[in-house]
Amino acid sequence: MMAKAVAAVLALLLNVAVRTEGELLPRSAIELRCQCIGTHSKFIHPKFIRNVNLTPSGPHCKNVEVIATLADGREVCLEPTAPWVKLIIKAILDK
Repeated sequence: MMAKAVAAVLALLLNVAVRTEGELLPRSAIELRCQCIGTHSKFIHPKFIRNVNLTPSGPHCKNVEVIATLADGREVCLEPTAPWVKLIIKAILDK
């Protein structure tokens, strides 16, 4: 009986881990580590982006993180080295 419960918990954790690629960590982890598990590098048309948050590297995370909030409310981590994302970062920094 205990083995079945352990197997069910492990299967649930594996399912969650597979679904988190390119997504954000929970808000409770913001202060302790990077928010982005993976990044999205394919172009997203600006009309679908509501807001962009740029987080510089620091003691919490060695990576620069670019998080876009889409028109449907989803948050997506963008690849900071992608050419189109560099243009967005430059526009933010020039403001």
